Amino acid sequence: MKLSEFYYDLPKNLIAQNPLKERDAARLLVVERKSGDIREKSFRDVKELFELAVEEADESVAEEIRTGVKRLQAKYEQLKLLQVLGEENDPFSAFVTIHSGAGGTEACDWVSMLLRMYSRWAENHGFKTAIIDMLEAEGGIKSVTVEITGEYAFGFLKTETGVHRLVRISPFDASRRRHTSFASVFTTPVIDDTIDVEIKPEDLRVDTYRAGGAGGQHVNKTDSAVRITHLPTGIVVQCQNERSQHKNKAMAMKVLRSRLYEHYKEQQDEEREKVESEKKDIAWGNQIRSYVLHPYSMVKDHRTKIEAGNVQAVMDGDIDQFIEGYLMSAAGAKKQWA
Repeated sequence: MKLSEFYYDLPKNLIAQNPLKERDAARLLVVERKSGDIREKSFRDVKELFELAVEEADESVAEEIRTGVKRLQAKYEQLKLLQVLGEENDPFSAFVTIHSGAGGTEACDWVSMLLRMYSRWAENHGFKTAIIDMLEAEGGIKSVTVEITGEYAFGFLKTETGVHRLVRISPFDASRRRHTSFASVFTTPVIDDTIDVEIKPEDLRVDTYRAGGAGGQHVNKTDSAVRITHLPTGIVVQCQNERSQHKNKAMAMKVLRSRLYEHYKEQQDEEREKVESEKKDIAWGNQIRSYVLHPYSMVKDHRTKIEAGNVQAVMDGDIDQFIEGYLMSAAGAKKQWA
């Protein structure tokens, strides 16, 4: 399909492929306006510039034309990617939870590095971030949950769920030996109030405790942090980032609704048994991606085989190639089995 044809057909294709609910109609209109802007302005401008250069045999604008084509291609890829984000929860914001695994102090530092990576990624995309809960440990963070707010945040970040492996010379080892650390990432959608998730009060155990952290008068004097356990499923959520116990409880309930929604959705999924059989320990051989800093520098996604040599750029949030690669790969697999 030609570039211009794709732009004209994009809104129609999205509607045909993704039977979205009414609340998603506005998102489709935004996409349609974006594609309209491209076909009416950007595409026309580059085409006219090219025709003028050919007519006048002017090679001085060749670089400008190349730049314009690259911009069009980038926008085309962005819009093309939206076609594979057709699941019900894809447009939502996301809760990203990171747990340290095998590796001790090294693994806790690895969690801190991953938190920074996802925060930078969110910042680069104009998304907002908020720490919901954080359990600090020697050398870094034992576990953390961050809310990333933005259009299609969950659709993109759901690809990050899995075990992430780090190989480097340990800054905590006086002998400068190479260490391998693991951390797990789990992403759930921030569901809105239009989706009903039944939570019975008698199914909950609510505990309060003093918030941890760097200290301060308020932190040490009140039991403002809240931990909620859903007894039937064993799901535990907690929040301590707010000063008010009431606000912490409200945020914890928001996270619980998200976790329960995903839990019940899995139960109803026809492929539940397959999903359960593929669950992995946070340890060697089960990672979805490896970040190697020594003896060479490379980040490799083991699902798509995509590699990146600039590890620092990846740790600064440049993970779109891995996200997009997996989304396109998964979409291709679905089409093959359809």
